[in-house]
Amino acid sequence: MIQRGELRLPEMQRQYVWKKTRVRDLLDSLYREYPSGTILVWDTETVVQERGFGVTQEKSAFASSTRLLLDGQQRLTSLSAVLRGEPVTVRGNKKPIEILFNLEHPDAPAFVTEVDEDEDDDDDDEGDGEETPDASKDELQERFERMAFVVGTKKLEQLPHWVKVSDVFRSDGDAEFLARSGVEKVTDARYKKYSERLAKLRRIRKYVYRMDVLPRTLSYEEVTEIFVRVNSLGAKLRSSDLALAQITARWPGSLATFLEFQRTCDDKGFPLDLGVHLKNLVAVGSGQSRFRTVGTMSVETLKASWAAAVPAMEYALNFLKNNAGIGSPALLASPFLLVALGYFGHKRGYAVSASDAEDLRRWVLVANAKGRYSRGSTESFLDQDLTLIKEGGGPKELLDRLRLQVGRLDIAPEELEGRNRRSALFKTMFLAFRAAGAQDWSSNIGIALDHKGNQHKLQFHHLFPKAVLRKHYPARDADDIANLAFIGGKTNRQISDREPAKYFPEVFAKSTSAAFDAQCIPTDSVLLSVSAYRDFLAERRTRIAARLNAFLGVP
Repeated sequence: MIQRGELRLPEMQRQYVWKKTRVRDLLDSLYREYPSGTILVWDTETVVQERGFGVTQEKSAFASSTRLLLDGQQRLTSLSAVLRGEPVTVRGNKKPIEILFNLEHPDAPAFVTEVDEDEDDDDDDEGDGEETPDASKDELQERFERMAFVVGTKKLEQLPHWVKVSDVFRSDGDAEFLARSGVEKVTDARYKKYSERLAKLRRIRKYVYRMDVLPRTLSYEEVTEIFVRVNSLGAKLRSSDLALAQITARWPGSLATFLEFQRTCDDKGFPLDLGVHLKNLVAVGSGQSRFRTVGTMSVETLKASWAAAVPAMEYALNFLKNNAGIGSPALLASPFLLVALGYFGHKRGYAVSASDAEDLRRWVLVANAKGRYSRGSTESFLDQDLTLIKEGGGPKELLDRLRLQVGRLDIAPEELEGRNRRSALFKTMFLAFRAAGAQDWSSNIGIALDHKGNQHKLQFHHLFPKAVLRKHYPARDADDIANLAFIGGKTNRQISDREPAKYFPEVFAKSTSAAFDAQCIPTDSVLLSVSAYRDFLAERRTRIAARLNAFLGVP
């Protein structure tokens, strides 16, 4: 139905966002004949604004009637792509979904998959494969052999008992797969097992979803309400997705307008989730951030709010890049910072004094470092700041509000203890080190997130390699941010898993001690042994905290 164009997507739907690991888990469930939910559609003759599927569709021959998919888009798009062996389109980019099937998998599932329901699904490809940072190659291989399906890797593709799922779906014969796995005779003990498993895999093509069909007598507004209720019950969609459904119901065609501005931000090097732009619309239009107000906003209010939200976001992005030096959303603890910053510019009519601009820069950097909108009740904190700005408060008042939340604006060394690279403080470390002139240790190119080429692409280097620490310290200790530095990929590979005492002299020879000073790295020989690792971390935390406080401009 999807391929023939008989099943379409209404504008209220979100984009395709599933990571490849979710597709892997869906196939595993279908292979084991586990339940996989139902599908909800609406039969209608009403002309409704649509959005494209993530897979190609033919033009439907049934122009007078449309069947719209309300629930099941992620599952059906994934299956359509895998069954056809086609890539999916996400934000204008085509991405293949290559899943491999293990002919030698154990009969019982090895483990229960934990599904992460956070808002990171829209990230490009980070965490989209099977790699586990803390696992060795042997541990990964052992883990894969306990699984029936994995996201494809070049190494696994070379193994004879791993086959591409899409290749199996496109073929009704087993000969090529059996021959490739070394099964040449019917008497081979693997012949029956492999043949039965390939047949069971192909039965996924015949899996029957129960389809609930909403009648044509319903209005678009009623269908939108059903969509919101169905998708809110199981937390399947985020509040921003439900808000989008309500907005498009009142303002047909608005999705194209939102996506056009989203692409404009993407082109400027600042890709943001559509939900951030919608929250910006709500904030500018209502002075608060809760999406619950969307249901009461008229189409005129929505249009006027969006017209004001665009320059607000443009102000926020320009200030963030050119005043605060934050040129990528990867360096933000929370994108909500953009909403508050844009609202400040909007309420000031984009006329900000030099002193206020400097104080606003300090607030942005400290709020980002302290995770103002990434801890606890994030929307409550955002609403506090929006209200303060609405009532005429400025950057100094925003800093006072932040101090009430976190207690102190400066960074203490103990705040760095136990933090990993996902910490807001780690992002600020990068900013501070870059401001101090940190460079790659071989090429002496300044550190940046947008370097081209694998040899220059920025990596998080473990000063004490994991392989060196594994026998002496817990895995989490190795990932402490005080053990991380920023260097290029080629330099990281050259260092490999050698101890600091062995490779530090080489770096000195190429870059002198300035390379270490820029990233607050102690070079005292007594701290470079594995036995002194915790002392090394303590010393570096002290240096990093001092550097961060100087960078943030806090006492």
